[in-house]
Amino acid sequence: MTTLDAIVLGLVEGITEYLPVSSTGHLILATELLGLRREPSTLASVDAFNIIIQGGAILAVILLYRARVAQMLRGLALRDRAGLHLFGKLVVAFLPAAIFGKLFDDAIEEKLFHPVPVLIMLGGGGVLLLLLGKWMRSLVTREAQESEDFAQLSYRAALCIGLFQCIAMVPGTSRSLMAILGGLLFGLSPKRSAEFSFLLGLPTLGAACLYKLFTASEKAGSVGAFTESIGGVAPVLVGVAVAMISAMLAVRWLVSLLSRGGLEVFGLWRIGVAGILGALLLTGNLTLS
Repeated sequence: MTTLDAIVLGLVEGITEYLPVSSTGHLILATELLGLRREPSTLASVDAFNIIIQGGAILAVILLYRARVAQMLRGLALRDRAGLHLFGKLVVAFLPAAIFGKLFDDAIEEKLFHPVPVLIMLGGGGVLLLLLGKWMRSLVTREAQESEDFAQLSYRAALCIGLFQCIAMVPGTSRSLMAILGGLLFGLSPKRSAEFSFLLGLPTLGAACLYKLFTASEKAGSVGAFTESIGGVAPVLVGVAVAMISAMLAVRWLVSLLSRGGLEVFGLWRIGVAGILGALLLTGNLTLS
């Protein structure tokens, strides 16, 4: 993997991680188009790299929502009741992904981490966003009725949002999309649903990064052997840095967009990507593994 590959993948990860378009799906397609999936001996390392650079997206949310993160830390020190409850709701929402991820990660990666399933899920998710667009815009009025501390979100609702997030284990679905939809269904406004999705990404993506680093290093024999298989430490650092910067920009844009309501633009993007690549695949102008 070259530094240019790392920059491209970092941009794809950062831009798509918190947008409802599926970062995993786009990364699978990007690595395929870059030719990084053609060598079986390094395929597992490339897939692990795509998960590890999510660390950049984690840093982006920590920086952008540092006041909210600090509130939760004060809550753990029993100095902020609202912060403690928010932390507890994030833990409850994270648990389903932790359980189902451990049980089904290997099977999903083996069966579904391929371009064709990703294209199907991208297109299907795009159709769903178009169908729900009008309903989502109608929910913008909830914003003025909400408190700033997620007090209106129950622990049961947080658990249900976590279950929705598990659907995104299928690549091409989008963790952000499922978490936002879950928040909308359980009473949050579009903007607040997105914020809960961003914060929920901290434990979810963090656990995935650490787990993938551990398993990839175990398969390679050591951390050094793993990093060597993807071209050294430099691509990882570059990928994380680029992902962090691009994720910060993407989050700000998404919040601004949600303030006006509607996510149809992402539905059109998903359908466009799936349609164009699908057509190239069917006509023989593109070969995917």
